[in-house]
Amino acid sequence: MRLSTKSRFAVNALIDLSLREQSGPVSLAAISTRQQISLSYLEQLFSRLRVAGLVESTRGPGGGYTLGRAADDISVADVVAAVEGPAAADEDVNSRAGLARDLWARLDDVMQAHMASIRLSDLVDEQRNLGVNVETRPSARRAITPRPVSRPLGSGVPNSVFAFGRSFAR
Repeated sequence: MRLSTKSRFAVNALIDLSLREQSGPVSLAAISTRQQISLSYLEQLFSRLRVAGLVESTRGPGGGYTLGRAADDISVADVVAAVEGPAAADEDVNSRAGLARDLWARLDDVMQAHMASIRLSDLVDEQRNLGVNVETRPSARRAITPRPVSRPLGSGVPNSVFAFGRSFAR
């Protein structure tokens, strides 16, 4: 079993998504900013997560990602398998030659079982208990206010020949 930075980023991004999805779809740009992960890298990860059915995408204004299944139904092992691919674990075990091959295979099995026992909902609850600040609404955009209407200063002096002529008629 190979645990890479890709797996860590994917788990962190899903925790972030799960914490905030009650307000609607969460944009990758927002996750990218909070988690300090490249937006293009997140797009690659979420493409794999979407294919695995762990997230769903919503297009258009106000779009983003939501969980594809309940957080109770997603394990860390599911996330790792989605971003690393199931073949990565087999290749990793098979590439280890020598007398300790059985040891590494057993360790991989133990790691897999442990990661399968960790639910996304447990990780989210842990973050909430630690007091992670989660905004309940998307950040309000600044309202566009109309510019104040400026009125020309009235000097009382006629500004044309016609106004000059009318000033004598009064």
